[in-house]
Amino acid sequence: MDTFKSFETLLPSVNAQTFDEIALRLFRFQAKENQLYREFIEALKINPASITEVSQIPYLPIRFFKDHLIKTGHWQEALVFESSGTTGTQTSRHAVYNPDQYLKHAQEAFEKAYGSLKGYHLLALLPSYLERGNSSLVAMVDHFIKQTGSPYSGFYLHNYKSLVKDVAVLQQDDRKVIVWGVTYALLDIAEQFNPDWQKVMVFETGGMKGRRKEVTREELHSILKQKLHVDKVYSEYGMTELLSQAYTRGAGTFYPAQTMKILIRELTDPLQKGLIGETGAINVIDLANIYSIAFIETEDLGKIDRNGDFEVLGRADNSDVRGCNLLVE
Repeated sequence: MDTFKSFETLLPSVNAQTFDEIALRLFRFQAKENQLYREFIEALKINPASITEVSQIPYLPIRFFKDHLIKTGHWQEALVFESSGTTGTQTSRHAVYNPDQYLKHAQEAFEKAYGSLKGYHLLALLPSYLERGNSSLVAMVDHFIKQTGSPYSGFYLHNYKSLVKDVAVLQQDDRKVIVWGVTYALLDIAEQFNPDWQKVMVFETGGMKGRRKEVTREELHSILKQKLHVDKVYSEYGMTELLSQAYTRGAGTFYPAQTMKILIRELTDPLQKGLIGETGAINVIDLANIYSIAFIETEDLGKIDRNGDFEVLGRADNSDVRGCNLLVE
């Protein structure tokens, strides 16, 4: 019989061959042990026993995180991550059973994509997240900063000038330099300082947070590459409701963590899933969400290829502009 412990044990060994089997097992477990999800499935008149393929799994709309503290089973949360949102919007909340497991999992995903954190200086410019508190992104980046072991790694609030000065010095070092910033702050630096960051890996995340007009990712990256003098701009796709992340390799395509799978649904029929090469709305399976809900219907628009790599193209109509990489076409 599957338990929380059995899924925790399986998580490090998830791969393309085992993903669907584990996802189906987790679905049956959560359909039974998660009261909210169970009631949602019953309202759809779906019998969990009839689900034999991942494409048939019902996905819980992400807005439920705003009204419910979603839990599979009964346990006491160690902390609750809260989305940043924009002024006047209701935020999402994600109860976390084991923060250390989340941080370990996030580190493994990052290092698989970019190598050991010990090879970097990481300078983080995440003012809106730091001011809000309880941010999963801040918790993750803070952990990354500590793992670098560099005395120069750290957070910068609004002190753009100090960050630009420090980056200029660190570019002469043997380690690689990462500047991980919320989108509007990176644009502020680009416009105010026009720094020469040829040796810097720039990670953009978090959208404009109501500070600037939203633009497409293509437009954003074009501006940042020109004004920061970099060849590539990297992106992270993550959100409060997910404990796994996807990253780019300096272009528009995201490569999901092994514990993460993206399915594209038809915009007019959320039960029609599995579109390939067509624009639709993004559904996410996140096997790291053992204790909450692993099957989430997001409000992001995207497109996926046959390898499972995906693009994020914007937001569905009438959805809140929030989360990471909220760039509207």
